[in-house]
Amino acid sequence: MTQKKTVTTKQRIESEYLELKGFLSFFILHEVGQKRLCGEDLAKKIGRRKGAMLTPGTIYPALKKLRKKKLVKYRRFGRKKVYQLTPEGEKELMLLYKLFSNYFYGLKHIIKRKNYQIMK
Repeated sequence: MTQKKTVTTKQRIESEYLELKGFLSFFILHEVGQKRLCGEDLAKKIGRRKGAMLTPGTIYPALKKLRKKKLVKYRRFGRKKVYQLTPEGEKELMLLYKLFSNYFYGLKHIIKRKNYQIMK
């Protein structure tokens, strides 16, 4: 007899985290490219898009990695670090826009050819 496996809310959120993780750098670069933001505001903004708040343990390591790659920099305002794109970050973001645009454009046409129905 097999046991029915149920997915808990925690497992669902962890799954969504893993899905988001691949796009997190892109989301950060995009949002910081629109407006200078502190880590907390950045987490809230990206979290709203995803439907769940990002934790400091998610956002700050990603920001640190982007800083090491010299794609973002920050200025301190009191205790807050406000992040912005570097010139290298702007170039990287433009490249990512192009890559994602090409990828999703192609995906859209595959879906149309296969006549898949996309749920809203």
